Amino acid sequence: MLRIFLPPVGLDPAHRNLLLLLGAAFFVAQYDMTVLSLALPDLQASFGINEQDVGKVIAAARLGAFPAVFLALMSDRIGRRRLLVLTLLGLSLATGATGFARTTGEFIALQFCARLFCTAEEILSVIYVLEVLPARHRGWGVGFLAAMGGLGSGMASLLYGLVDYLPGGWRALYVIAAFPILYLAWLRRLLPETALFEKSAGMIAGRSALQPFLDIFRNHRREITAISLIAALFWFQVSATLSFMSKYLQEAHDYQPQQVSLLFIVAGSLAILGNVMAGRISDRVGRKLTLVVALITYCAAIFTFYNSAGLLLPLAWIAALFSFFAVDVLVNAVSGELFPTHCRSTASTLRMIFAMFAAVSGLAIEGSLFNILGSHAAALSLLCFSALLAVPVVILMLRETANTELS
Repeated sequence: MLRIFLPPVGLDPAHRNLLLLLGAAFFVAQYDMTVLSLALPDLQASFGINEQDVGKVIAAARLGAFPAVFLALMSDRIGRRRLLVLTLLGLSLATGATGFARTTGEFIALQFCARLFCTAEEILSVIYVLEVLPARHRGWGVGFLAAMGGLGSGMASLLYGLVDYLPGGWRALYVIAAFPILYLAWLRRLLPETALFEKSAGMIAGRSALQPFLDIFRNHRREITAISLIAALFWFQVSATLSFMSKYLQEAHDYQPQQVSLLFIVAGSLAILGNVMAGRISDRVGRKLTLVVALITYCAAIFTFYNSAGLLLPLAWIAALFSFFAVDVLVNAVSGELFPTHCRSTASTLRMIFAMFAAVSGLAIEGSLFNILGSHAAALSLLCFSALLAVPVVILMLRETANTELS
């Protein structure tokens, strides 16, 4: 059992170093995204955001994922390495500047930029790992990246426990993250280009910038439809259900920031296992079966979280995070494995765009449901069932990609 969580036997030391470098960026990207969820009550107080507008503010910030498609287009033409440096530089500037936002509009604009670079960063890191690691280790490698992201969430949770003692409060959480991100960007200048991209470079030369899109919709229509639909159905509810957790604990169950921080650290630490475990298990039994189990578990855990109290509350939170990270790992892996090198980044970004559009829609609908039902918990309990709709799509439309060689 323990072997599931350890690096695969025979994994090249150079690949381990690569995973650490890319994983460190996942760490800071997830840190940035977790801070927004944790500090939501503090942001409301600072900017005077109305209750019915909370979801809309989060949704507006998350719209930054949409322009990431242009970076993906560039990646399929100029390579992965240069953009992996650019995304971290942009993320460093946007994250640090968020700490100095004076109005709700400035906060949204800066977090819009941060989401743009976070989205591109995670897509490109996963693609880089998929193109470099041997087929038998790809699931574990993507799981390791996500596990590092989980550690970033844990660090955000730890620091949020000190938010009342930090100079500037929630603002300090953003400012202190900017410098390590900048250092990682400097380290990345040494990354080589992937061999698969260099091999496909000759085929790409002289082609239209829109060619990857045309290839996807001409030759891989079923694949892009399936993975985009799965991602959209999942993210339709996940952005809202996760974003409101800290707020729900503090307002519905009288949790203090320190208690929320402790719960997030414990739950996040255990949930990190879900990343690596999902990747390793899917390498053995297949991506489809593992994804179906993770989707069902997430839906059940979220519904329980927003409709329980006492000991069941933290247990449901742990199960929700565990299964969320598992779904995220598997969708990232499959969306890269389904497509050839010359359009892999574009396809992954299209999937992310559909997911983010669904996430923004879900957040907006949550606000409307809140007005009708009078409770965030009731609205979120209803939204979470969209994740179950992805299960038949996985079973009927998705082809198995575990242990297949990439082209």
